[in-house]
Amino acid sequence: MKKTAVVTDSNSGITQQQAKEEGVYVLPMPFFVNGKAYFEDIDLTQEQFYKMLEEGADISTSMPAIGDVTDLWDRLLKEYDEIVHIPMSSGLSASCETAMMLSQEYEGRVQVVNNQRISVTQRQSVLDAREMVEQGMSALEIKNYLEETKFESNIYIMLDTLYYLKKGGRITPAAAALGTLLKLKPVLQIQGEKLDAFAKARTPKQGKSIMLEAMKTDFAQRYHDPEGKDMWVQAAYTKDLETANQWKQEIQEVFPHHEIVMNPLSLSVSCHIGPGALAIACCKKLHN
Repeated sequence: MKKTAVVTDSNSGITQQQAKEEGVYVLPMPFFVNGKAYFEDIDLTQEQFYKMLEEGADISTSMPAIGDVTDLWDRLLKEYDEIVHIPMSSGLSASCETAMMLSQEYEGRVQVVNNQRISVTQRQSVLDAREMVEQGMSALEIKNYLEETKFESNIYIMLDTLYYLKKGGRITPAAAALGTLLKLKPVLQIQGEKLDAFAKARTPKQGKSIMLEAMKTDFAQRYHDPEGKDMWVQAAYTKDLETANQWKQEIQEVFPHHEIVMNPLSLSVSCHIGPGALAIACCKKLHN
């Protein structure tokens, strides 16, 4: 049986410490803050990031340097026979396409997964890949499975502010001003490769209700699994852990038979939506 390494990037939300515990490898994503380069979870913590963001720093995301990707692969291939590499969605970054191009030089030993996921759903793909390695599946078999099931996931996010969407050019200043005036709490959806508007709520309570109802509808109509027996349910948030813990409890009340795992949304998502966001996500469990 071949020895297979599982690699992802920090968009998955998996920290370097968690990667060691889980037996996977995480490429830190680069960020530029006021022109200076930082690397997520290496010299840029969640706390530092939000402090800079709220102070109005100019923050932009980037993709890992080609040399950083190939150096990691080359080092791992001295110990492993092959690699499954799971980057963030190709629809949200060029890093997936770049990795696929680089992998062509590795004669099949590196399989790059175009998984169309990010943050907590990408994290689940990594955990599933690790489990498939333990079951004896090859890198190519794991890649094929993850690509076949890539759309069996969904994220709904309620924003606390429209400021960061406006700053990133994702909505017009007029729309942001109107939304702020009306105190709207937009609910966004990440399904596959796009971050899309889903609904507008007048209050946080209404926004949370919209997300919970949307998830119940997805279970019944999209996954044909009304009770979500074959689904993972996850909570996610940006910055505000106290409010997030309350949100997790509310999700638990609606889905009492699920173990609700909660993690912060990755910084690459956070820089576009800002602090105070709450999210609910689901992924279909690994088919055995």
